Amino acid sequence: QVQLVESGGGSVQAGGSLRLSCAASGRTFNINTMGWFRRAPGKERAIVAATWSGGAKTYYADSVKGRFTISMNSAKNAVDLQMDSLKPEDTAVYYCAAAARPGLVFDQSNYNFWGQGTQVTVSS
Repeated sequence: QVQLVESGGGSVQAGGSLRLSCAASGRTFNINTMGWFRRAPGKERAIVAATWSGGAKTYYADSVKGRFTISMNSAKNAVDLQMDSLKPEDTAVYYCAAAARPGLVFDQSNYNFWGQGTQVTVSS
């Protein structure tokens, strides 16, 4: 099993920045891909960003390209999400996820392990 713990959520004004961190523990050698998803109010959970190949490859949802950066720290078994130029529509609960096998990185059914989520609120 893999345990994921997110941190770094909070409230910020539009245009501001936040950095989310996700620490993995347990059988971390099982991890192939790590990703961040979010569930906005009244919407389904959706991909934000993902990284694999030790952080060498990344994927971003169109809505966050150029504003968010995902990075993996393999030595620390952690993945961060730097969020800049935040918009009110980025308000959501953000979830860290890990997949044990390669697959469609934007498909949440590919992910085996999930964190508890952290709230991000962006005010206008």
